[in-house]
Amino acid sequence: MIDFKALAQKYDTPLYIYDFGRITAQYEKLKKAFSGRKSLISYAVKANSNLSVIGHLAELGAGADCVSIGEVRRALMAGVPKYKIIFSGVGKRDDEIEEALKNDILLLNLESEAEMDRVEAIARNLGQKARISIRVNPNIDPKTHPYISTGLHENKFGVDIETAKRMYIRANQSDHLDPVGIHFHIGSQLTELDPIKEASMIVADLVRSLLAIKIELKFFDVGGGLGIVYDKETTIEPYDYAQAILGTLHGLDVTVICEPGRFMVGNAGWFLTRVLYEKVNEGKRFIVVDGAMNDLLRPSLYDAYHKVEVVGKSGGETPADVVGPVCESGDFFAKNRPLPPTEHGDVVVVHSAGAYGFVMASNYNTRPRPAEVAIVEGKDRCIRQRETFEDLVRLEKMCL
Repeated sequence: MIDFKALAQKYDTPLYIYDFGRITAQYEKLKKAFSGRKSLISYAVKANSNLSVIGHLAELGAGADCVSIGEVRRALMAGVPKYKIIFSGVGKRDDEIEEALKNDILLLNLESEAEMDRVEAIARNLGQKARISIRVNPNIDPKTHPYISTGLHENKFGVDIETAKRMYIRANQSDHLDPVGIHFHIGSQLTELDPIKEASMIVADLVRSLLAIKIELKFFDVGGGLGIVYDKETTIEPYDYAQAILGTLHGLDVTVICEPGRFMVGNAGWFLTRVLYEKVNEGKRFIVVDGAMNDLLRPSLYDAYHKVEVVGKSGGETPADVVGPVCESGDFFAKNRPLPPTEHGDVVVVHSAGAYGFVMASNYNTRPRPAEVAIVEGKDRCIRQRETFEDLVRLEKMCL
């Protein structure tokens, strides 16, 4: 059991806590599920980019799926081997592409013909051959929140099947492009298996059609998106997930790449905040806490549900909104949630905050971002210090 009250006392609040033992267990579940075939579990760094989190997964054998050159740099700094790093993302600057090629990472994942033009030109200037994959949009409804749906033609990601085929033929004929993989990712927080299986079948058929014209791909990247339990979701078992994908790959000798993010760290993290006071407006109860939407944005951005509990308190629950100090009506962690009476200083725990928590934090309202603490073999370690006001203004200059 994690002593949240003691950690809040030691490190102050707001505060993020991550259990590295749980992260290990999630990695091992997924790695075991794909053990029947060559595979690489490539952690989606955008979910939680703390160097210690990335480094812990690297020690377990994970690669890194990166969507900015900053994330590529983080992965290298945290000890991920360059041959396990993928650079994805729908918009890459020329200098980012050049740096990735100079770092000789595993591959760049391309999302348009225009992007292929830039990669080919930059590789030519460097006298290199760029290893690439192409993100295919299979036009499958992932049945998830529209903001995290990525597999439909209305989404900005990837290219359609015919465009992908044309791009592979062109890349195969280029002196500066080496098509080594294919990629798809239909969305995040996926809780239904059928859309994943259907997408995999479509993309596997494309790989077979390419093989028929002597374009042999080495990597079959299935993206990430495996959902976790925030409330009462029925999630997909890693074994069933792997079998659904592997069952579409008959006749193909490929290494399967899986890019989990939320699945690895989501339920391994908690956000701690303290009660400042309660207020009641004409019967409407508010619990005002010291954490805010700038610290944990998901409820405000997605109307996302997170389990909320008051440490050491139970009984007498009445509906309450848990809100922060930020000057926005959208600054909340929970609405109309049955919670016990609270007092100044009570510790409130927001569960399932390990993914898309700190990484989406900001300094809105000139609020310093929280500290981050890891629990490693029962011991707590600070893996990111709390920001100070001086940190926030360090890069600013007065225009006199």
